Amino acid sequence: MTTHDLRSEADDPLALSHDESVRLLRGAPWQRFAVIGDSFAAGLGDPSPGYATVPWPERISAALSAGKPDFGYLNTGVKGKRAGEVRAEQLERVLAFKPDLVNVAAGGNDLFDAEPDLDGVEADLDAMYGALRAQGADIFSFTVTNVFESVPELAVFSDRTAALNDRIRAVAGRHDAVLIEMWHHPVRLRPNLMSADGIHFAMEGHAALAAEIVKALGARISDRTN
Repeated sequence: MTTHDLRSEADDPLALSHDESVRLLRGAPWQRFAVIGDSFAAGLGDPSPGYATVPWPERISAALSAGKPDFGYLNTGVKGKRAGEVRAEQLERVLAFKPDLVNVAAGGNDLFDAEPDLDGVEADLDAMYGALRAQGADIFSFTVTNVFESVPELAVFSDRTAALNDRIRAVAGRHDAVLIEMWHHPVRLRPNLMSADGIHFAMEGHAALAAEIVKALGARISDRTN
């Protein structure tokens, strides 16, 4: 039996407990949280032994909503949607919800084209970020994790994923979004990270991603209150 076989969420150094997440987000000003995008936004992923079957968006919502009876949460994520489709089909609904914190997770499905239109993806992301910021929402985003060493059959997507991450960084920088860097995160080397489809994190990965989001949002809260 390996060390990995013995790991559970409770003793995973890359995960945070719900109580610790609540502590780090104490004082958060956000009352209406929305997630917009594709299957990464929707929180798709297989169960992982020893981990709660709770996708990352629900983990974040649960931590932010603690002690806030009027907290609102909306997730419009739909599997398979390209960035342009997310903009056309989901943005107005999210704006109508009037969120004060939004995650935008889109662009990954555009990479399945033989020659992805990354200029178009960046333009769609920029438009979504701009509309959300104009309404007063804070935004956070994350780069796609480099799983290509551990999942060599996906290596064809490595360069184009790195290029997408550059576009995500650029848009986040222009709109003062909180950016969670996942490209080199150590979770990428775990042997049971991916779901059976080879595309989405299993819950072990969701726990690690949620932990990084909580830490990044906690840092933003601290920056604003100090």
